[in-house]
Amino acid sequence: MSLQADAAPEPDLGEAAEGRLLQARSWLAASKLGLVVMALVVGAGAGLGAAGFRDLIYLVTWLFTGRRTYGELGHQPSLHLPVVGFWFVLVAPVVAGLLYGPLIQRFAPEARGHGVPEVMLSVAENGGRIRPQVSLVKALASALCIGGGGSVGREGPIVQIGSAFASTLGQLVRTSEGRLRVIVACGAAGGISATFNAPVTGLFFGFEIVLKEFSAEALAATILSAVTADVISRAFFGGSAFFAQVPHNLTLTNDFSYLLIALLGLIAGAMGVLFQKTVYRGEDAADLLWRGRPQWMRPVAGGFLLGALLLVLPQMYGVGYPVMDRIFSGNYVLWFILILLAGKILATSVTLWIGGSGGVFAPSLFIGAATGTAFGVVAQHLFGASIGPVALYGVIGMGGVFAGAAQAPLTSIASVAEMTGNFTLTLPIMLACGLAAQFARQITRGSIYTTKLLRRGIDIERPKAIGALRALSVEQVMQPLATIADQPRVFRGDDHNGRVTDPTNWQQLLGPVTLSRRPQVLYADEDLEQARRQLVLYGRDGLPVLSHDGHLQGWITRADILKALTDKLASGEQELQEVATISNATTSTGGPATRREPTRPLPGYELIEVRVNDDSPAVGRRIDEVQWPTGSAVVALTQGREIHVASPELTLHPGERALVLVPIHGPRHG
Repeated sequence: MSLQADAAPEPDLGEAAEGRLLQARSWLAASKLGLVVMALVVGAGAGLGAAGFRDLIYLVTWLFTGRRTYGELGHQPSLHLPVVGFWFVLVAPVVAGLLYGPLIQRFAPEARGHGVPEVMLSVAENGGRIRPQVSLVKALASALCIGGGGSVGREGPIVQIGSAFASTLGQLVRTSEGRLRVIVACGAAGGISATFNAPVTGLFFGFEIVLKEFSAEALAATILSAVTADVISRAFFGGSAFFAQVPHNLTLTNDFSYLLIALLGLIAGAMGVLFQKTVYRGEDAADLLWRGRPQWMRPVAGGFLLGALLLVLPQMYGVGYPVMDRIFSGNYVLWFILILLAGKILATSVTLWIGGSGGVFAPSLFIGAATGTAFGVVAQHLFGASIGPVALYGVIGMGGVFAGAAQAPLTSIASVAEMTGNFTLTLPIMLACGLAAQFARQITRGSIYTTKLLRRGIDIERPKAIGALRALSVEQVMQPLATIADQPRVFRGDDHNGRVTDPTNWQQLLGPVTLSRRPQVLYADEDLEQARRQLVLYGRDGLPVLSHDGHLQGWITRADILKALTDKLASGEQELQEVATISNATTSTGGPATRREPTRPLPGYELIEVRVNDDSPAVGRRIDEVQWPTGSAVVALTQGREIHVASPELTLHPGERALVLVPIHGPRHG
């Protein structure tokens, strides 16, 4: 039997269309082929987003400077305002801050900063949920910041843009949390892939930095997304290596050079940590200075400081890729390369200190290119040309600094090889990036991405038993609901505001209605991590479990989860204790669950709790012998401290509480 919330009948054609829509959504949300389709759509969206975002930055830069890029030629006037000369850079960041500061504050505060930590947090702690407006706000704010002189990268924003698009798509089809996390990683991978024409880099970024877990299904989806995004990007920007000015035939001919590369790896790791510390120590000072003042004004006031820096060193304007090309080409002398190195660390830090929006991936590459090139110049002066060309050390340094800052050696190795086309340097790149990442881990806790979260008290890399929760599905643990005569098993309906059946009817049947609420839905294919969080927030006595097509399959409680974990983790007492502590948390404790966004309530229904009175006519009768109101479904019965899933043979006793799903009727009163 099926249940429909009371509503005006719709034409058959509309019902058929709605049914097909529900079937398509269920197929996308749960089937393996549906994941493939979503990965392709996310990859296409990320590719188009990356192309559009790049052009948007060019447009804003042109509006400020009259050029697509600025800074590589030193002090140049704006072609729109030649009368003021190069002094326009003093006010460009101020004007940009006046535009993006209120935009971020009003619509998406999470768009402030470099974006990737927010994506990591959504995957690790929020089931992949990102608010839809983040895509648009991040694109506009970052384009204004970078085009107005902000010395940050476009990769962090496109990761957040692609991930927000992917999350929105996943939420629209109501996919499970586990699959939503994979889809968000696909968005991040697609963004990186399209930005750099580097699908392998995108793949590693999605796994190593965002998802932080491996499965064959996630691997296939992320590959499809990265490749799709790269194909679309190549249609706009061509298929050449991102750093086309770097020679593609760099090789090592002297084994002694590996010792130098090992030393460069350690230096690059230290530079990555220095960059990270500068960003966050300065941010602490800026927060202290700006305490009590409106956040939307922070980019405006700080814009003068950034403008003064650009006035001295215009090469710091914007992302900085043209300047990197000139570094690789040998157009700068050693002392000026060192100035550019220090300037980039300071300029990027200042941009983030003042509340700017942009990434740290490109600045890390810039710092690495300058570090490696300076190292190569000195090494060649000491040991001669036999150690290899200077550009080789610049390329390797680029990967080493990012490996040290992000503590992500796989992504660093792939990015350097793909972006420069020097796949023959894979071995020395691996050496430098591995040493840089490991050295950085020894001297500091947290990467440039995770430190932002650690400062909020969120450690997404903490050892935890969540892996066991994610290894089990709700369907494996729930208590199946037996079929009860005349009670519905299919739950669909429009999401109206309303109230339940007249409480006096329940008073006559059982007793008073002691509680009513909109129940959150758990789907059978979701993992226990999602179930645990929703039970903490919304399911004191349990939650209904549905299939994606609306069939009521069972009821799940905290006790069910703990029992399953006891079996799963019998040999790990410490890990089990951690999970038990988490599962016993409540929303008043401020624990991890309070940071989650709720899932969608069951459309068209409320869950009521009815206490069985001593004089109720239902006392002593079995559940299937009671004439329940039309459209209602008994899902659970409490007996003392125990909660039992409803079954036909259960007998009702005084003082027990029946949990009943009932349709919403009419307008809400009072």
